[in-house]
Amino acid sequence: MSDTNVGNTPPQDDLPQPVVRKSKLGFSLIWLVPIIAALVGISLLVSHFMSAGPQISVTFLTAEGIEANKTQVKYKNVVIGKVTTMRLSRDRSHITVAIDLDKSASAFATKGTRYWVVRPRIGAGGVSGIDTLLSGAFIGADAGDSDEDQSDFTGLETPPAVTHGAPGRRFVLHASDLGSLDIGSPVYYRRIQVGRIVSYQLDKDGKGVSLQLFIDGPNDRFVTSDTRFWNASGVDVSLGADGLKLNTQSLATVVAGGVAFQDPPGPHNEAPAAEMAEYTLFDDRATAIAPPDGKPRYIRMRFAHSLRGLAVDAPVELLGMKVGHVVSVNLDYDPTTKTFPVIVGALVYPQRLGQAHEKLAKAVGGPDDDTMFPRIMSGLVGHGLRAQARSGNLLTGQLYIALDFDPKAPKVAFDASAKPVEIPTTPGDFDHLQEQISSIVDKVEKIPFDSIGRNLDGSLKELHGTLKQVNTDLLPEAKKTLQGVNQTVGTANDALSEDSPLQRNIAGTLEELQRTVRSVRAFTDYLGRHPEALLRGRGSDAPPKISTPSPKQGKEEQP
Repeated sequence: MSDTNVGNTPPQDDLPQPVVRKSKLGFSLIWLVPIIAALVGISLLVSHFMSAGPQISVTFLTAEGIEANKTQVKYKNVVIGKVTTMRLSRDRSHITVAIDLDKSASAFATKGTRYWVVRPRIGAGGVSGIDTLLSGAFIGADAGDSDEDQSDFTGLETPPAVTHGAPGRRFVLHASDLGSLDIGSPVYYRRIQVGRIVSYQLDKDGKGVSLQLFIDGPNDRFVTSDTRFWNASGVDVSLGADGLKLNTQSLATVVAGGVAFQDPPGPHNEAPAAEMAEYTLFDDRATAIAPPDGKPRYIRMRFAHSLRGLAVDAPVELLGMKVGHVVSVNLDYDPTTKTFPVIVGALVYPQRLGQAHEKLAKAVGGPDDDTMFPRIMSGLVGHGLRAQARSGNLLTGQLYIALDFDPKAPKVAFDASAKPVEIPTTPGDFDHLQEQISSIVDKVEKIPFDSIGRNLDGSLKELHGTLKQVNTDLLPEAKKTLQGVNQTVGTANDALSEDSPLQRNIAGTLEELQRTVRSVRAFTDYLGRHPEALLRGRGSDAPPKISTPSPKQGKEEQP
């Protein structure tokens, strides 16, 4: 069998032999494929590095809404980068986000650039970021003005109120406290919103707050060096002689607060203010528009009576004009008289008196220094200036300090060199009324009501006995007397009736009397014509005369 196979196998010399040919290039063409692939990969890497922008890292307090390889970085709604990775810091206080920026966005890797997460926000200033409900949150960017490169940034938790390059200017306001103001609170000019508050911080000395606001152009030209700013938050309600007044800038200021500004009335500097000019933020418009207060002066007053109803910030008035306010009300003790006087401290602004202050300063002479005010007060106290606590509201019982002249006030020693200046006081009208009421009460208490009551009780007992005697003894007799009077009146009525003999006799007598009177009248008339009848007697009566008509009368009577 093996022989058969051997016999069938052709001899090896008859098989074809491979021919090996050597390339003239010196290498095999099969290596072209990996070489070309490597060149393509290198070109892609070079192209990537050539087209790739800078890489930056931004830290946020939270990664809410941010996803790696998905969240985009936008500027004016144009994509300029993408988030690649996120990692938690070692102290777990913040999140570091790595961002690859486009090459065209290299300006966003410079100092001053700001980043923040744009997400739906609802606040007192309004609603923002609604479009991210569908598209998802993204990181907003705002390029700075510097050319210095920077790769590490701290992200903002809220969007910036003003972006770089926005037309307008910034100004600084100083206030005692922040009140209801916040970042984004509007700024109004003639009730039109022209800006907003962009930041605030506590002063270094801790005695106030500094706010930075931004006025959009071209409205920033209305801010001058004499412009007055005031807090327009809430509602300003005032009740005066002309009725109830309600004043507010807008409904938004009631909720979110706001600031308003205006130039003072009268001539003033109308040149636009410089960038970052500083102003004082007043509490209301009336205070802001009022003339400058000038330097405040501290005075002290000592009252010997109760000041219930007097509180801090109560007004201090001179002849009805507000010149200051109360800053402290403290209780003191006088060991000599063993009494508790009330010490009231107040700040007054002499410059509010206007021309009166100028004339007083001129009268005392000398420069406007710390010694001029005591000299002015010394002259006024010498003319009867006294401090009184008067009632400002009868319903609430609130008091205010009134500086007024009392010509009957006794002379007091005034020390102009004392610090602080102490103004003598006098009891107010309400205190006089209380003293009068107390005097009346003392007099009423001296009335012997007990003795009067005992005497009155005895008098009432005697009156009771008298009334009892009247009821038992006098009333029956009075009843009998009245019955007799009634009978007498009845008899008189019967006698005076028309058919009674008395009435007929009276009527006859009256007729005879009338005839007698007529006779006497005729007799007196006759004596008046014939007085000689008293001596000669009455003569015979003359015959009657017969009158005949004259011829003339007869002719006239004929028809």
